[in-house]
Amino acid sequence: MATPSDETPKTPVTEPIQTAPPATAAPKKLRPTRISGTWIAVLVAIVVLIFLLVFILQNGGNATIYFLWGEASLPLGVALLFAAIGGAVLVAVVGAARILQLRRQAKRLTGRPSTSSPARRES
Repeated sequence: MATPSDETPKTPVTEPIQTAPPATAAPKKLRPTRISGTWIAVLVAIVVLIFLLVFILQNGGNATIYFLWGEASLPLGVALLFAAIGGAVLVAVVGAARILQLRRQAKRLTGRPSTSSPARRES
């Protein structure tokens, strides 16, 4: 006597069983945080400081610096570092003066203090 199970062919199942449809939406890209930006800035600053240290150590010969009525003898690398710091301070002072000027102008035009993200008035 033949049973129904004897009549079906004994072939192995080769396809996996799908329980859920595949996801079609792409995964969301995470936005960078302020902390990650800070870490990147710290790493860049470390690399710049290493290059600066190498520059100063390689330019250790003394140079006589004359400024106004003064005279000083410094290692060349240190003298150039002071010159770069002086230039950066000058740029920062001019930039800060311009920012203050623009804030005062914005305050005068709007009649309210200016902020980085203006608050919306509710009507």
